[in-house]
Amino acid sequence: MKVIFQQDVKGQGKKGEVKNVSEGYARNFLFPRNLAVEASAGNMNSLKEQERRDEERKIEEINQAKKLAEKLAETEIILHSKSGEGGRLFGSITSKQISQHLKKECGIALDKKKIQLDEPIRTLGVTKIPVKLHPKVTSTLSVQVLEEK
Repeated sequence: MKVIFQQDVKGQGKKGEVKNVSEGYARNFLFPRNLAVEASAGNMNSLKEQERRDEERKIEEINQAKKLAEKLAETEIILHSKSGEGGRLFGSITSKQISQHLKKECGIALDKKKIQLDEPIRTLGVTKIPVKLHPKVTSTLSVQVLEEK
């Protein structure tokens, strides 16, 4: 019997997958637990429509990430911090501070986890930081650290 999986079933199939399973397994286990539905013509059309909507949503997410990437590439953040001899900062600038500054000053809500800062900024000057907005979209953000007076 052909079924469309509604959820991942270990050892059988993933959500949205169409597979042949035994009739008893489908009727006694999968259907009562709403893990799968029969692969009728109507259900197959529903599956295709759902896949089409998912694909459109993914394309829209990528387009929004590209727009945000362009905006971030043009943006330069200026942060002030106390520093000592040789331009070394007292403390450091973290991805959390950068994220908060972006939200407050530029109106861009960006999760700190997307800012790929290997280690906190500890010196004065301009630093280019990669920002991963989507698995397929990456941008760079320019952060300038000035001495606080």
